[in-house]
Amino acid sequence: MISSRALDEAMRHALSLAAHGPTTGGNPQVGCVLLDESGVMVAEGWHRGAGTPHAETDALSRVADAAGLTAVVTLEPCNHTGRTGPCAQALIDAGVRRVVFALSDPGQDSAGGADRLRAAGVEVIAGVLEAEASEFLTPWLVAAARRRPWVTAKWASTLDGRIAAADGTSRWITGTAARQHVHEQRAGNDAIMVGTGTVLADDPALTARGDAGELLERQPLPVVLGEREVPADARLRQHPLGFIQFATRDLASALDDLWRRDVGRVYVEGGPTLISAAISAGLVDEYHIYLSPMLLGGPRHAVGDLGITTMTDALRLHLRDFRRLGDDIVVMARTVPGPTHPSLDRGDDVAHGIAPERH
Repeated sequence: MISSRALDEAMRHALSLAAHGPTTGGNPQVGCVLLDESGVMVAEGWHRGAGTPHAETDALSRVADAAGLTAVVTLEPCNHTGRTGPCAQALIDAGVRRVVFALSDPGQDSAGGADRLRAAGVEVIAGVLEAEASEFLTPWLVAAARRRPWVTAKWASTLDGRIAAADGTSRWITGTAARQHVHEQRAGNDAIMVGTGTVLADDPALTARGDAGELLERQPLPVVLGEREVPADARLRQHPLGFIQFATRDLASALDDLWRRDVGRVYVEGGPTLISAAISAGLVDEYHIYLSPMLLGGPRHAVGDLGITTMTDALRLHLRDFRRLGDDIVVMARTVPGPTHPSLDRGDDVAHGIAPERH
C-alpha cells in the first residue's frame, strides 16, 4: 500500500510537472505521475496545450503496461470527448488500479471522471493537496467561475507613483531587468490590452521579446480599447498576430468577447485611464507593479480616481510576491477576497456546471 506521505510527494511532483504546461490557451495546467505498488514513480506526463494529449494519456504513453499502477493527477480525469478522448476511460482501458487527484473538475461536460472510474472498479482518492493545487490553478479556476479572462493590471512607476514626467517622457522609468521581466509576463498571457491613448502617445509594439530584442515564441494578441483609430503607420500594425480593436469603452463587453475567443488571460498595460476603469469596475484579478527608486512629482499618476473617498473603502490586496530586478522592484498582488476554488463558493457559475471544457 502506498503511504499518504508518498502520495503527497507524488502530487507535489505532479504539480511541478503541470507548471511546464502553457498558461495560455484557456486550458488548465495539469500534471500526472504513475506509481507502482511500492510507490516508485514509473512514468510522468503533463498537458502541453489545446489539442495535445492530456497529462494522463501523456504519462500512459510512457509505459508498456500500466496495469495495477496508481495515477496521481492534479485535476480530476476528464469525462469528455473533445479534441481528445476522455482521460477517465483511458485510465480504465490501461488497467490502472487507483487514481488519486487533488481538485474536482468543475466543467459541465468534462466532470464526472471520478464516478466513471469508480463504476469501472477503480479506487479513487480525491482531495490530496487540494489547497496547494487550488492555489496553483487559481487563475484558471477564477476565470472559469467568472466566465471572463483572468485580468492582470501592470504599470511601472516611480516611488511616488508617477508613470511619466510633467512633459510626458517616460523612457525609461525602470531598468532592463524589469523590462525583460515584463516581456516574460506578456508571453505568459493570451492577450495584451491598452487604450487608444497609449497607442497614440507611445506607439507600442506590444510584442514579447527576448534579451537581444528577438521575438519570443509565444506572443500575446494585442487588443486596443477605444474609439480613436489606430494610425496606419503604427508599430502595432506590424505585430505578427495583428491586433483586435474594440471601438468602445465597455471593458466588460470586450472581456466577454475575448473569453468567447478562448482568451483565458489578459495583461492590461494601460494607460492610467484604462487601468483605473478596470479597477473601478472590479475587473482586475492581479497586479504587477514595477517600482523604480526615483521621484518625479507632478500630475501623471499611475492610477486615477477610483471613487474611493474614505480609508474604510480602500481596495485591499493580498501580497503574493515581490522581488528585486536590478535597481527596481516588482510587487505582485491579488484582489481579496476571491475564490480559490469554485467549490468554496457554490453560488458561482462553475458550481452550476457551465465552466469551459478541457480540450
